[in-house]
Amino acid sequence: TRALRRFQRVYGLDPDGLAGPRTFRALARGKPVAKRAKPKRVRSTPLTRPTLTHLVLAGEGFHAIGARYRVSGISIARANGLTLSSLIAPGQRLRIPGRAPAAQKPVVRREARLRHRVRSGESFFSIAQRYHVSPWRVARVNRLSLMTTIVPGQGLTLPRGASLGDSNADVGRDAIRASLDRWAGVYGVDPKLARAVAWMESGFQQDVVSSAGAIGVMQLLPESWTWVDEALLGEATPRTYDGNIRAGVRLLRWQLDEFEGDVRLALAGYYQGARAVRERGLFDDTKQYVAVVQQLYGTV
Repeated sequence: TRALRRFQRVYGLDPDGLAGPRTFRALARGKPVAKRAKPKRVRSTPLTRPTLTHLVLAGEGFHAIGARYRVSGISIARANGLTLSSLIAPGQRLRIPGRAPAAQKPVVRREARLRHRVRSGESFFSIAQRYHVSPWRVARVNRLSLMTTIVPGQGLTLPRGASLGDSNADVGRDAIRASLDRWAGVYGVDPKLARAVAWMESGFQQDVVSSAGAIGVMQLLPESWTWVDEALLGEATPRTYDGNIRAGVRLLRWQLDEFEGDVRLALAGYYQGARAVRERGLFDDTKQYVAVVQQLYGTV
């Protein structure tokens, strides 16, 4: 009877010790199947992306870095407790906000670059104008100085972004020169110095865009242009050649004031950034830039 009652308990029957119809059916089925335990819920821990950082390179700004990681320039600035007007220096590390793909490394595309064979009478400046790039960049990509003599038949590699075709900006050199002289007079900058910087930066071309995102005659990064508008001018300048020149000349004036009229350091600050010049000194390419601008002084 005890054994029967235990059997009935195992099968969930009334343990009355009587072998009724339900007990016989249970005996006929054999060994009971153990109940399956309900799986325990495991709380998923949200995955946290590792912090992504970027080492600033010479000439880079928030927008150029943002384009590289597919996030906005202002979000990078905010993630580092900065504003778009903050100066960033080569070698500085910036935290990239969480929207950036953590596992994705910036892709350096090995795109084929154009080549140009020098013709009689050509110079870095005429070649740069033909391909809508900066003459300074044409020289640099070929590891030459802008003062280097190039000869017919010589092959030159052109920087990224070079393209043949008509310029979208129908602005002549005379108009560029007049604008430079005008704004140099307004802000008390030597017009010869302003013209030398503009010629060095773009060859007096408004449609030049550098690989770092600098634009226009004065090759201003978008964030630098915005900073000049907000911090130095107090108004937005039109995104035209004249607006670009005004902002660029005003930035040059600011650099001259920052370095107490020292033209060499002011030019270095224009190219490398004032903060980087103060904290790190002049980089080798900055020294070359300054030397060439000084050689151009009074010739353009």
